[in-house]
Amino acid sequence: MRSSLLTFATDLLDEGLEQVADNIQHRGGVGGITLAAAYHDARDVFPHNPNRVVYFQEPGAVFFQPSPDLFRTLELQPAVSQLIGERDLVAELVVAAKRRDMDANAWVVLLHVDRGRAIEPYAQRNAFGDLYLTQLCPANPSARAYARALIADVASRGVDSILMESFHFVPFPHGYHHERAFVEITPLTSFLLSLCFCDSCARAAAERGVGTSSLRDAVRSTIRRELTADYTDPAPIEDSTRVREMFGGDLGGFLDARSAVVTSLVAELVDAARESNPETAVVPVDEGGAIKGYVGGQPTGTPAPSISWQLGVDLQRVAETAGALEVMAYASTAERVLFDLEAYASAIPDASKLGVILRPVRPDCDGPANLRSKVEVASAFQVDRIDFYHDGLAPLDALDWVKSALPVGGAANAPTRRSENR
Repeated sequence: MRSSLLTFATDLLDEGLEQVADNIQHRGGVGGITLAAAYHDARDVFPHNPNRVVYFQEPGAVFFQPSPDLFRTLELQPAVSQLIGERDLVAELVVAAKRRDMDANAWVVLLHVDRGRAIEPYAQRNAFGDLYLTQLCPANPSARAYARALIADVASRGVDSILMESFHFVPFPHGYHHERAFVEITPLTSFLLSLCFCDSCARAAAERGVGTSSLRDAVRSTIRRELTADYTDPAPIEDSTRVREMFGGDLGGFLDARSAVVTSLVAELVDAARESNPETAVVPVDEGGAIKGYVGGQPTGTPAPSISWQLGVDLQRVAETAGALEVMAYASTAERVLFDLEAYASAIPDASKLGVILRPVRPDCDGPANLRSKVEVASAFQVDRIDFYHDGLAPLDALDWVKSALPVGGAANAPTRRSENR
């Protein structure tokens, strides 16, 4: 079972690549380093960074020097981080990791680039035509071409794997800085606001025989009613069958078109990586666990994969296409991690192709025993890899917790996997 610790460019630059690698390999006992090679805007607090405590990430930046030939004819261009200057941190990581017999991985946030009006022609649009300026639409041809070039460029640097995040449609609650809503946003309203009706999505639906004009009008009317009426529908929408039957069943066909868009994009990205470097594995990351548990580590209700379809992610097809799937097990208890992993294992063809991301920090973990029990749960599924989030965001003693959990040793009272759910 492979393992890695996720890192930012600030970790490698401020602490030094060799120091970070030494900490991860020896103090953490971890076999690999995963660098954010393309990332989004954020305000972060770094507890052990020697140069900075509060840092604002650069919007939609890449942390390597792009290959001009791959992007020369594209409308969308990568924005190289000002932080790195002329350096190529992905290439540097590969050299340093190989010297230590460690895995060198890239973590690529693809379509969530938050560059404001610069991405307007390629961004998602809701049923009212409102732009979502933090997310490229996965149906947009220019966005897809950019994503292919980005994945091919990262793979060309010799990384062992690419953890590929945000390859799908973005959910409305993902939010933005200083967002405001002084009315209740029900689960139904939130989902309907997440649907993209840009021209590219309309064409993708039409190719599958799905008209969007009347559906768009119905979605608009429902959103208006939900935002202004005394009565709103508070019911959860995790039951895809109920949602697919809405608007006379028209929404079901539209959702099928969305998932076909996402699956075909994953296929293109896998092919792009293989053409660039056949040795690089592309690992799509499903965000269900983060959506449910990111803030407080207390996911409730149905398991994480029950909401993947809302992002346009058909878990089985995506996993088959890429040959792998990474999941975010963001929860404070091993029991909840077990609950989610059982559901993922039932949803994809081969659970041994699963990777799991754990957070060895609060709110998910209160100590090494807690983390160890979750590692044991994941190991019971014979997962391919466990990655830990995140070097710069966690106190240094989180590395001690990780080392105590790897290799799996036999933590007391770890939940038992229920074989009948396989």
